[in-house]
Amino acid sequence: MKHLTICVERRSLRVCAAAFVALLLGLAPGASSEFARRGGYAIGTDNCGSGDLAFPRIQIDMKAGFCTGLVASEDDRLKFPRAIIQVPGRDLFVVADMGGWGHTDGRLLLLDPRAPQGQRLRELLTGVEYPFGLVIGPDRKLYASTAETIFRFDPLADNPRGTVETIIRRMPGRRISLPDGTRLDESAHPLKQFVFDRSGRLFVNIGSHSDDCITPAPITKPCAAAEGASAMASIWLYTPPAGGVFPALQPSDPDPPHTVYARGLRNSMALALHPNFPDSGYAFLQGENGRDLPDIFKPNEEINAIEQGRHYGWPYCYDVSTPSPEFRGVLQSGVYKSLCTANALYKPPLSLMPPHGAPLAMLYYHGTKFPELEGKLLVGLHGYRPTGSRVLIYDVDDHGFPKPVPAPVHYHVSCAADPTLSFLTDAGEVAAAPFEELISGWHRVNGARPHGAPVGMTVAEDGAIWLVEDKNKTVIRIDRATGDAPAPLPCDIRSQAMIDQLAAFVVRDAQNSVRLTTLRKGLVEKHCVGCHSDFGLKPGQSDADKDGAVLRFMLSQDGWLYPGDPDAGKLRTRLRGLGAEKLMPPGGEGLRKSEPGYTRLLDIADLLVAKMVPGTRMRIKPGPPQRKFFDKTNKECGEIPAAKVVVVTQRSAVDKPGFSRFFRPADPYLNGECTDGDGYYIRQEFLVPVQ
Repeated sequence: MKHLTICVERRSLRVCAAAFVALLLGLAPGASSEFARRGGYAIGTDNCGSGDLAFPRIQIDMKAGFCTGLVASEDDRLKFPRAIIQVPGRDLFVVADMGGWGHTDGRLLLLDPRAPQGQRLRELLTGVEYPFGLVIGPDRKLYASTAETIFRFDPLADNPRGTVETIIRRMPGRRISLPDGTRLDESAHPLKQFVFDRSGRLFVNIGSHSDDCITPAPITKPCAAAEGASAMASIWLYTPPAGGVFPALQPSDPDPPHTVYARGLRNSMALALHPNFPDSGYAFLQGENGRDLPDIFKPNEEINAIEQGRHYGWPYCYDVSTPSPEFRGVLQSGVYKSLCTANALYKPPLSLMPPHGAPLAMLYYHGTKFPELEGKLLVGLHGYRPTGSRVLIYDVDDHGFPKPVPAPVHYHVSCAADPTLSFLTDAGEVAAAPFEELISGWHRVNGARPHGAPVGMTVAEDGAIWLVEDKNKTVIRIDRATGDAPAPLPCDIRSQAMIDQLAAFVVRDAQNSVRLTTLRKGLVEKHCVGCHSDFGLKPGQSDADKDGAVLRFMLSQDGWLYPGDPDAGKLRTRLRGLGAEKLMPPGGEGLRKSEPGYTRLLDIADLLVAKMVPGTRMRIKPGPPQRKFFDKTNKECGEIPAAKVVVVTQRSAVDKPGFSRFFRPADPYLNGECTDGDGYYIRQEFLVPVQ
């Protein structure tokens, strides 16, 4: 379970959120809800870009001189976009849309940014398993990946599928067999990022099969899946024949041979080659998604300088030189003896990156639009932890390597105004490469924007930077902006007072208290703790304290649950594997069969949310797409879609005749001008009972 968000108050933003957000959105007073919503963003009247590449400007906190325009969204039928690349010589782009984590939901799409809104995408290939990597090869053709293959095709052909030529196949994908014979129906990291060097050699990410390769204690042998000539958690190298272009494989052809270029890399979703690589001394960089630990600030992510034949630590080391305690026995003898501290096989990270940031994109910027970025390294952080949802800029040396400086080196947490934490390991503060933020603190702000979810990134031929967001289902474009950067938006998540009130509701309801205890023992402690957080659980707590800690943790997460409406929250969609996001906990697809009572636990979670607030659950009446709601002074607070569920606390509001008062705090449909304390009101005729 992911995305803990910590809100740190900005010292400079102690202002009226109502006027502030309205001003930033370009809204006139009294017209707070008169704007469009796309991909979770509130769209005002300002544009980013010029001419026929001017797109609605969205409110993302950015470096001065830059702006972001929304090109495509769910309105264009995007589902789960993960990568983007420009078609050479054309003002068209190919987008890899995984569709979710269904096995054949993936599509490759052609994006025409100059087409009318809602008509910018058309399908090229469908039924693709986990499409992710998109690269222009040394032959200027477009290459793409599935979980097991790499292929090229012509996106401009009348029949793109008829041009598909597979060049690599049978890589470890979704279904794999481990060296001990164990069969996995879902490897933890099946996606294939890849890069070509100037000579046409192909480097492919082969992600680890699990988070940490931990097996029942005592562990005395190395992680078998990461050993041998076909090791996982590694980068594989394929070398083309003379001429530098891989031939198309025929059904009877053998698979191309590979070598393991580098090992100990948990999941290399971010790869970047300096343009002069493989010339001696030039950079081959990898952004490492580190193992999951309960501490939200541990371990750090990494930038690794890849060298052939070296080992980069997984699963034995993290945070530069910290040994994984589970593998203490492996590190006492054999080839991995003292690997993390005194073994020539191990190459420690070039630099640490913010913990749990999840680097999923990395590239060197080359373009004329932003000369101040020329040659610099850009890294996109997808993670929903308080360190993620941003794009970093690294200065590099003449060979493309980021330049570490002595400790302390600080970084931002959540939407704090100033860098607050330094890079830290068990040994103390460590050197790291400092960075700027091209996009900073992309936290959710009610009514203005969703939480940022950057994945794929590319530089267009005109120098603009393009990004895709998977969870928000958008394509965005970064262009030059004039004037001063807008003031950052305020932090805006559920308040501590509201969390206290909701926790008190649960404590006072005997049935819901029992549900919470059952959920904590049967689900959280058994399947969730240790995945990404400790849920606030500490040694020595009483059962009541444990219940309270788990509940408060869940209430403080962005979008996990909405009291009264279990269908709306990520807690339900992730536990049940609904929609595009991956099922949690890992392996959860088998728990309903293997663990008696697991399905009942999921139903208990729904009941806990549905019954959390005293009142009557009612649904927004069918009709127009959205219904306006207000505070008690008749200020518009936003528009809530038809069919959404709210908890009505006063069917006939005593202080607002003709309206019902309802309870639904920290909701994405708020426009930022209202507060929970004012209450929310909607016309009585817009509510119908929940069936």
